[in-house]
Amino acid sequence: MKKALIFLAEGFEEVEALSVLDALKRGGVEVTTAAVGEDKAVKSSHGVTIVADVKVSEVKDSAFDLVFLPGGMPGSINLAQSWDVNEIVIRHSQSALVAAICAAPAVVLGPAGLLEGKKATCYPGCDEYYPGFEFSSEGVVEDGSIITAKSAAYGLKLGFVLVRRLMGEAAAEKVRSSIYWEF
Repeated sequence: MKKALIFLAEGFEEVEALSVLDALKRGGVEVTTAAVGEDKAVKSSHGVTIVADVKVSEVKDSAFDLVFLPGGMPGSINLAQSWDVNEIVIRHSQSALVAAICAAPAVVLGPAGLLEGKKATCYPGCDEYYPGFEFSSEGVVEDGSIITAKSAAYGLKLGFVLVRRLMGEAAAEKVRSSIYWEF
């Protein structure tokens, strides 16, 4: 079974995190949510508290087929400031998929050196966190093992792409069909 890790840092965008989580689970991927910090209860950017499965420190030596960074503010900044998150993301970029949405591509992936020579997208205006890089205006961008999405509006579409990359097109179509995706 394919395994995915979703980071949850204080101030994360819940629609981005949970829409991707939902698509992955429907697609047959084993998903682990990991809280950045000392408490497994993490408050989103809109004040919704989600209880993660584990703390990041508990999975820092584990292997996943996908690591995913939801955006949101100050969630993306909190991700970028975590040594464990950066270490996990950089290590997995060599052998697994790395996905980020909204602010996270510019705030986390760029400064970590993972966008060099790549095409990526991010939330408009967040490009200031990674000056000199020309972000695409597309909704979802795949460039090798790096997959980025623009905003919460693209959360499900990103989830479908990740299911396709991990489980195949038939699994992604099954997920799209199960929720009557017609866009």
